[in-house]
Amino acid sequence: MADPQGFLKTRERELPRRRPVPVRIRDWKEVYEDQPVPELQRQAGRCMDCGIPFCHSGCPLGNLIPEWNDLARRGEWREAIERLHATNNFPEFTGRLCPAPCESACVLGINQPPVTIKQVEVSIIDRAFENGLVLPVSPERLSGKTVAVVGSGPSGLAAAQQLTRAGHTVAVYERADQPGGLLRYGIPEFKMEKSVLDRRIAQMKSEGTRFRTNVHVGHDLTGADLRKRFDAVVVAVGATVPRDLPVPGRELDGVMQAMDFLPPANRVALGQTVEGQVTAAGKDVVVIGGGDTGADCIGTAHRQGARSVTSLEIMPQPPRDRADAHPWPTFPMLFRVASAHEEGGDRVYATSTSEVVGDEDGRVRALRLHEVKRGENGFEKVEGSDREVPAQLVLLAMGFLGPQPEGLLEQLGVEKDERSNVARDGQFMSSVPGVFVAGDAGRGQSLIVWAIAEGRSVAHEVDAWLMHKSSRLPRPVNPHDRPLMA
Repeated sequence: MADPQGFLKTRERELPRRRPVPVRIRDWKEVYEDQPVPELQRQAGRCMDCGIPFCHSGCPLGNLIPEWNDLARRGEWREAIERLHATNNFPEFTGRLCPAPCESACVLGINQPPVTIKQVEVSIIDRAFENGLVLPVSPERLSGKTVAVVGSGPSGLAAAQQLTRAGHTVAVYERADQPGGLLRYGIPEFKMEKSVLDRRIAQMKSEGTRFRTNVHVGHDLTGADLRKRFDAVVVAVGATVPRDLPVPGRELDGVMQAMDFLPPANRVALGQTVEGQVTAAGKDVVVIGGGDTGADCIGTAHRQGARSVTSLEIMPQPPRDRADAHPWPTFPMLFRVASAHEEGGDRVYATSTSEVVGDEDGRVRALRLHEVKRGENGFEKVEGSDREVPAQLVLLAMGFLGPQPEGLLEQLGVEKDERSNVARDGQFMSSVPGVFVAGDAGRGQSLIVWAIAEGRSVAHEVDAWLMHKSSRLPRPVNPHDRPLMA
């Protein structure tokens, strides 16, 4: 069991240090330095081994957090990675990219800083790769069944790995030139270096998963083709329709969606050449949207040499401490400082854009803003608060509305739900038999940990449907589960 006095002896929460800002904005490497092992083990020892570990309910994967915390504390790294992999296919992704709802649900967090669960997780998996403990897991026998997975983001990859290990022949289709989905070209290198992704893809290939890149399913290959060639189809295409900004001047040159800006920037950071790339170099950049995608745009703009960076958010600034409206163990809305925010720029809250102002050449030169306050009918303008901010590049990072309806989804004939996502039943199956849905395509825009959990769950259901019997694969979540979030 855990050290019964660990959280009393080590009361402070310690995380690895971020590299100095003047250094890290000159490259694209991950921002965090290595954490000394004794310090990490002391932090793991703060885990209380609760009688009811609420971190389990905070994590959609149901990670066995107290178990691998204690194994890390004792330096039993082989056993720790076995317990971690028992519930999570890709802890190296979640340990870098997940906002850690498990930590918000940590029992110690009721009256002390919570355990650094996310950092212990990523340290376990990185040590496992370094020490050769992550090996291919080959199926005991082949089933003779074939499965197509459309989309190679975290949900598609998790489904593919689980189904391959169950003995099915799995082909993953990706329209980009390399697998990974937004993990590769949507997530900047400074948050997760792509060598982390490549080593996991290499493991999956050695297990037998087949990757078909540069194939835009719905165009190069139709939905009918997939249903004819494969016994089952998993749709894991994500939620890729961005929310737009319906104001005058939106059409001006220099106003673009974040996902039109980030992938070319990430390709260039990886040494590729992108013709016609739009960069932030020497420009006043305004990012509309205060979430993770917005922070990715901020960090990228700094590294490209932006003159100034301003982040706009229509919501008021969140509190620094948990509010009464977000009681433990729910995931609270807090004022968070990502590494990109630490690197500079202004964060402006309770502000809305009324107009994009252009110059005589049809390019954006400024944004006309006003402050807002909550009223009976939503946000209301604060009279007399109008102002302009200079902008030669405006990046829209306001979230996503659902999967692309044209192409594959139309060809498959699947029904949609009231939120324009692909409708599915309690077994993750769409309205078309044999066509299953996982991740943001069915749930809507969500967290990476939910995507992986759904990928594992859909694999369970596909396996059971193909083999006409109960599956031995785990099933972490129900498709209609909702996160412990406000």
